[in-house]
Amino acid sequence: MDDFKEVDDKELKKQNTSGQGSEERGDYEDVCFICRRPESKAGKMFKLPNNICVCNDCMHKTMETVSQFDYQGMLNNPNFQNDLDQFSKQNGFPNISFVNLADLQGDGGIPNKQKLKRKKKKAGTQPVLDIHNIPAPHKIKASLDEYVVGQEHAKKVISVAVYNHYKRVATNTMDEIEIEKSNMLMIGPTGSGKTYLVKTLARLLDVPLAIADATSLTEAGYIGDDIESVVSKLLAAAENDVEKAERGIVFIDEIDKIAKKKNTNTRDVSGESVQQGMLKLLEGAEVEVPVGANSKNAMVPLATVNTRNILFICGGAFPDLEDIIKERLTKTTSIGFNSELKDKYDKDKNILSKVTVEDIRKFGMIPEFIGRLPIIYTLEGLNKEMLVKVLKEPKNAILKQYQKLLELDEVKLEFADDALDAIAEKALKRDTGARALRSIIEEFMLDIMYEIPKDDNIGRVTITREYIEGTGGPVIDIRSNQISEPMENLKELPLQEMEEAE
Repeated sequence: MDDFKEVDDKELKKQNTSGQGSEERGDYEDVCFICRRPESKAGKMFKLPNNICVCNDCMHKTMETVSQFDYQGMLNNPNFQNDLDQFSKQNGFPNISFVNLADLQGDGGIPNKQKLKRKKKKAGTQPVLDIHNIPAPHKIKASLDEYVVGQEHAKKVISVAVYNHYKRVATNTMDEIEIEKSNMLMIGPTGSGKTYLVKTLARLLDVPLAIADATSLTEAGYIGDDIESVVSKLLAAAENDVEKAERGIVFIDEIDKIAKKKNTNTRDVSGESVQQGMLKLLEGAEVEVPVGANSKNAMVPLATVNTRNILFICGGAFPDLEDIIKERLTKTTSIGFNSELKDKYDKDKNILSKVTVEDIRKFGMIPEFIGRLPIIYTLEGLNKEMLVKVLKEPKNAILKQYQKLLELDEVKLEFADDALDAIAEKALKRDTGARALRSIIEEFMLDIMYEIPKDDNIGRVTITREYIEGTGGPVIDIRSNQISEPMENLKELPLQEMEEAE
């Protein structure tokens, strides 16, 4: 409703009194008096006296309700209202009466404000996507390189898949050779950058993106989000523009949480049944989705969205999938020429890269679901070198954020190389990927962010490995204009010694 503007009362009076009528009314659309939906959403309106408009749905519901209680045509009797008023006065209820439509007339009448500004269509409708304006895969990957460290294979796969998908959308070919959708399944350990990769991609392509969580999805009729709510979020991201939403990207995170439950006798309403319900979305079908809500009900308007051109990317950590892969790889005999040791793959960091469709099926995903995700690729677990790069190389790296914060206090923040190694070593022990970096930096930066604003003489702070490990303090440099020494002879003191001197 944000795209519509309420009409000024003076303009409405001008419309109602002037004879121009059709020209001025063409800029505005009617709103249903009951459900408040505009004519563009609700369809053709019924015009009632006193400028009241009612949509087709509300009119039918009203007539059905009235017909249930209209015994012997009482409501059609013109004397019925007078009889009801006399009856209410005799029984001590003088304030009960039917609403008189004449009371709604005048400047303060509600129907005078039932007009909304129409959406103006842009002149010269041009296709949003042009085959010549779609960036090539190497350009998409180069843009991803600025934000995402490592994951070369994953960035190459997603760049090619997105390029082919939007070529398919732009050409809209329905010849004898029809190009199928390139939905993707992304597998990687926690903190390896799955969600961040998709967010960056959608920002670069400037298309609507909806990020949904599969853990809240349930079968239709149960408490939780319906499966269509995934497309409903995309529609909201496209500002309720159906055409724009039909070219968007949907990223369904935690897809491994809807795997088929093992050894259970209860109904699996958030597992296998959700996978079966998502088949039509992934394949491409016209679905009715609620506008501005997570589930369908009588009070929520519905919009029809065709998912044929929507790109679905599913991602998940798939815990314990490594054990399934190891079990498959070590099925060969343990005695003889072709024997393999049981612990051969225990130290393999990139064991997920050997995943097959059979492994995912054994994890609990049904074959029909996997078949609609033809592109399956994995992300590597982050090692020490990659974590150090994550700290300092991306455009919005964590260290750059803190340097900007202290720069606002006119203090320069620097990190020694061995300090970055110490941060990466600590993050590896937590085994939560790049997410551990932020929590570690928050810990040791707390005292610095608290103490720096106390003293205006501090000009530079250098974080050392000893400070990260808790055996020393950071190096504090005093501003040169506060002391008589030249810039190259800056006084260096640990933070603890400065506090003692004060």
